[in-house]
Amino acid sequence: MIRAGIIGGAGYTAGELIRILVNHPDVEISFVQSASNAGNCLWEVHGGLFGETEQRFCEDFDLSAVDVLFLCSAHGKSREFWEEHERPAHLKVIDLAQDFRDESDGYVYGLPEWQRERIRGAEKIANPGCFATAIQLALLPLASASLLDSPVGVTAVTGSTGAGVKPSATTHFSWRNNNLSTYKVFEHQHLLEIRRTLGCLQPGFEAPVQFVPMRGDFARGIFASVTVDCPLSGEEALALYQDFYADAAFTFVSPRPVDLKQVVNTNKCIVALEKHDGTLVVSSVIDNLLKGASGQAVQNMNLAFGLPETAGLRLKASAF
Repeated sequence: MIRAGIIGGAGYTAGELIRILVNHPDVEISFVQSASNAGNCLWEVHGGLFGETEQRFCEDFDLSAVDVLFLCSAHGKSREFWEEHERPAHLKVIDLAQDFRDESDGYVYGLPEWQRERIRGAEKIANPGCFATAIQLALLPLASASLLDSPVGVTAVTGSTGAGVKPSATTHFSWRNNNLSTYKVFEHQHLLEIRRTLGCLQPGFEAPVQFVPMRGDFARGIFASVTVDCPLSGEEALALYQDFYADAAFTFVSPRPVDLKQVVNTNKCIVALEKHDGTLVVSSVIDNLLKGASGQAVQNMNLAFGLPETAGLRLKASAF
């Protein structure tokens, strides 16, 4: 059994990670750290775990006693963590924050549809951001064919869990319900990793990615709509995407329009294409907490340890 440790166990992503790992056939959770919840049962914070485990949060932990460490703390905290702790030589690390997504300090950017073989041998993996995952999966086939030569337009809406567990003026129910708003227009932090990936796949890529993020009035999921000039016919574009994702474990190309309920509570990404004159419209849907965070982290763990990529991730969508 792979022994797993979790740092920063009280947030939404950690809760989803625990939910997956307690049912993973090849993993046992050795510790879940949370300074503010030390001594409490996991289910007292993550109510959905009631009846699944009686394990408790801890404050102290032993890195030498685990095989993989998941870092689930806030952005910027991962670098601080490694300033205070030494990584044992055997320990694999999967960081769910944005600290090492530039592949600094020996980290591999953990987008399996792009870097599966590098992830297989990685000791340290930087999990992609949620918006970045949905948008990149909409664009990877085009970049791989060097077809991104014009501005890329992106509008993407995310659920309230994307803002984290800490309440704020734009996350509480009375404001979010029956409401919609934009934020960080053209300036979202995930643009850095998106542009980096596209530049690696299509050297010389310089076109702007005009990203308009939106807050949705639902809890979980991301729906991204991407528009780009494309010389391919609709049939040619469909063939390009189907060929690119033919071996992908969780990314699928749909012949019909997509919706969030197809992917919420799963590790899937589903993309759908429409061609209108010279414009290709790509819709991409994921669960922001799973394929956009914890599910993808477990997918990366599976690859890093040589397990079946889908182990522990056969999750059921919420159809109704």
